[in-house]
Amino acid sequence: MSNKKNDRRTQILQALAQMLESSPGARITTAALAKQVGVSEAALYRHFPSKAKMFEGLIEFIEETLFTRINRIIQEEANVISRVEMIVTLVLGFAEQNPGMCRLLTADALAGETERLRMRITQVFDRIETQLKQIIREADLKQGLRPAMGVAPCANFLIAIIEGKIRHYVRSEFKVKPMDIWQEQWTVLAQTLTLNR
Repeated sequence: MSNKKNDRRTQILQALAQMLESSPGARITTAALAKQVGVSEAALYRHFPSKAKMFEGLIEFIEETLFTRINRIIQEEANVISRVEMIVTLVLGFAEQNPGMCRLLTADALAGETERLRMRITQVFDRIETQLKQIIREADLKQGLRPAMGVAPCANFLIAIIEGKIRHYVRSEFKVKPMDIWQEQWTVLAQTLTLNR
């Protein structure tokens, strides 16, 4: 019974993510979501007490996916510039593969929803920025390497790039992909970020 309930929860979240992707700018109602899943609104509420909890389920998926992979990159990659590139590329690639989630990452789909959800999205970006700061700071402490603009400004600059590319993706209704021309951009960016002794 528990597996069936988890399967239905997953199905609801997948349908919600798909609706976020296929209806850019539109507000998702529980009635439309129930219709998409093929259940009654009451059935939705048996799995999630509110629409906010459904959005939280998607945000938890984002957090779990990104931070599990970021931690793996940190453990497995020693080169600082490579770590930074891999983390930024990971986030942009995740965004491209999950367009509906981008509407959450930009808070576009959260208009009119509870402030708590917007704070969770802010925390996702804050955690990524903190990870980047730690990586850059570690390069300074262990290898005597530091970016010309300083640790915090460098990490903040990288977050601005990530958020800008994701916002552009949403604004273009998912036509301008975050990974488009990213390698060319990274080549120039990496030179700008080059850590100096």
